[in-house]
Amino acid sequence: MELVHDTGSDLAGQLRLSVVRLNRRLRSQRTDEIVSLTQISAMATLHRCGSMTPSELAASERVRPPSMTRVIAALEEAGWVSRRDHPTDGRQSIIELSTSGAALLAAEVTAKERWLNKRLAELTDSERETLARATEIIDRMAGA
Repeated sequence: MELVHDTGSDLAGQLRLSVVRLNRRLRSQRTDEIVSLTQISAMATLHRCGSMTPSELAASERVRPPSMTRVIAALEEAGWVSRRDHPTDGRQSIIELSTSGAALLAAEVTAKERWLNKRLAELTDSERETLARATEIIDRMAGA
């Protein structure tokens, strides 16, 4: 039995698959397989949002605090984040991205963007303009 989709459903499916495929290709451009995608995401959040408590980082990453505790411990052990005492709450600590963590994150971004730039160079000017408009729309859809 063949499923019939309207144009919106077809576009939704095509967009979903395209985003998944692009994400998969970008993930394959990793520079350091030792660090997990979860750890990269936590470091990216610290880079974007600044220092925060473990519970704030867990909430931002949408994971449970015990899971984030393990992520932070691994990142701290590797030297990619540092921990300092909270200035007003002795039960809390503040997690910060270290210089080496920022460098690792920058290398990951550079590798992905290098791959993307090569693919973009293969496109026509018109195709690149279309993608530029599409990024604005996708960002708006994602609530960015």
